[in-house]
Amino acid sequence: MSHQRYEADPRPLFAGFPTGVSVVTAQARDGIPWGMTCTSLCSVALDPPTLLVCLRAGSPTLGAVQDSGSLSVNLLHQHARSTAELFGSGAADRFDQVPWVPAGQGGPHLTEAAHTIADCTVTSEQAVGDHTVVLARVTLVTSLRRPMPLLYGMRRYGSWAEDMENAFLSYDFIS
Repeated sequence: MSHQRYEADPRPLFAGFPTGVSVVTAQARDGIPWGMTCTSLCSVALDPPTLLVCLRAGSPTLGAVQDSGSLSVNLLHQHARSTAELFGSGAADRFDQVPWVPAGQGGPHLTEAAHTIADCTVTSEQAVGDHTVVLARVTLVTSLRRPMPLLYGMRRYGSWAEDMENAFLSYDFIS
C-alpha cells in the first residue's frame, strides 16, 4: 500500500471528511438577501445553543451577517443539490431561482431546499486566513421535513444509503 504525503495543502484531508451541506443566509440592511453554500458548520454547545460557520472573507453574505448581526442556517435535504450548486456559484440572481421566505430573525428561509432551518444571533467572530469564523446562538429551529441530508465529500455530493431512510421512520423529527 502506498502512502501519499501532502505539504501545506489540506484539501485531501478535508475531501476525505464528508459533511452535511447548508446554505447560510442573511438579510442586508438594505433588504437584499444574501446566501452561500457552506459545509463548514459545527455544533459548539447545547447551553447556550451555539454553532459556528466559516464564511469567506469579503463575501457579500459575510457582510450581510456582520451588518444584521444574524443569520439562518438552511440544512439542505438530499434532493437539493441544485440549490447547493446555485448558492456556491456566485450567481447574482440566486434568490430569484429558488423559493424562499423572509425570517423574523435571521436570514431568508429556503423552504423547498431545506429540511431544517436554524435562526441565529451572532455572538462573536474571528478572522482566520481567508475566512471568518462566526459563532452564533441558535434562537429558533424550524423543522420542515424529515432530515435526509445532502452530503458532500470526496469532491462530490451524495446522500444516506436508501436503507438508512428506514432508520428515520421510527423517529419523529417534526414537532
